[in-house]
Amino acid sequence: MKQLTFVDTHKLEWRDAPDPSISDPCDAIVRPIAVATCDLDTLILHGRVPVAPPFPFGHECVAEVVETGADVGQVSKGDRVVVPFQLSCGACESCVRGHTGNCRNVKAGASYGLGSLGRNQAGMLADLLHVPRADHMLVKLPDGVDPQAVASASDNIPDAWRTVAPALAERPGGDVLIVGGGAAGIPFYAIDIALALGAGRVDYIDTDRRRLELAKSLGANVIESPPPLRLGRPGRYPITVDASGDVAGLACALRSTEPDGVCTSIAIYFGETTPIPLLEMYTRGITFKTGRVHARAIIPEVLALVSAGRIHPERVTATTVSWNDAPEALAHHTVKTVITRN
Repeated sequence: MKQLTFVDTHKLEWRDAPDPSISDPCDAIVRPIAVATCDLDTLILHGRVPVAPPFPFGHECVAEVVETGADVGQVSKGDRVVVPFQLSCGACESCVRGHTGNCRNVKAGASYGLGSLGRNQAGMLADLLHVPRADHMLVKLPDGVDPQAVASASDNIPDAWRTVAPALAERPGGDVLIVGGGAAGIPFYAIDIALALGAGRVDYIDTDRRRLELAKSLGANVIESPPPLRLGRPGRYPITVDASGDVAGLACALRSTEPDGVCTSIAIYFGETTPIPLLEMYTRGITFKTGRVHARAIIPEVLALVSAGRIHPERVTATTVSWNDAPEALAHHTVKTVITRN
């Protein structure tokens, strides 16, 4: 089979690889049909992540089941499914608690398409993909949902959901601040989800005109500016999101969070130290959340919102390209891209 391989900064190529096979009766083999770029993929392709090539690429997809092991009972050949980007078992204490990103029965951090960051697993931009523990891992696509629309349900859409949905459940109608600048997908899914779940107002701050226009089209109030020390009066927002990837943006989100509010950062800070305003967080009792999303546990939640017509993730997709055009289309991309095939 062919798999797309990240070989160097701004360079990918199709390479031959062995066809995967069923090695356990709980396994499945799937055929990816819609693969989305993740915000982390953009950083990798631009050489901003400390991970060495070559490695198989792609970790967000909807796929078609082509083969199942004898003990698989929840999915069948021909089913269309979302494949979580993280590997998990579904049965350990962590998975039962919904912490599927920290499964105790797989190698820590095991994820598709991220090279050594993901424990050198296969990539989703491939003719075929092996999926262990298929009854747990694979989530059937609801009837009528377009695979292209939810190709990012493997990772970025759940990542956006966790930044706003739990906090809005505790603070119905709360205002949300999203500090952008470092991501082309997650903050915009977060806007859509927050408004669907009844946020009073969503403010989005950034300097990039294209991203600001997208945020506005999704219903956000946009602020064209670098991140200031804080937005509004001290502690204006009960819910804030750092999607900046910049220490100034992170500090702005934290300082703009109201007393006993919640700030979630989806950005990855690769430096050994990242300054944050701890004294101000302490005096206002800020809850700060960072870490990898527990994607598998959230996928049914986001699919339900899509199926009900409450969110429209396809509006975040900037471009769609064919399977064969993927190497050239992704090499220098900076926007949410979906790669499809028949």
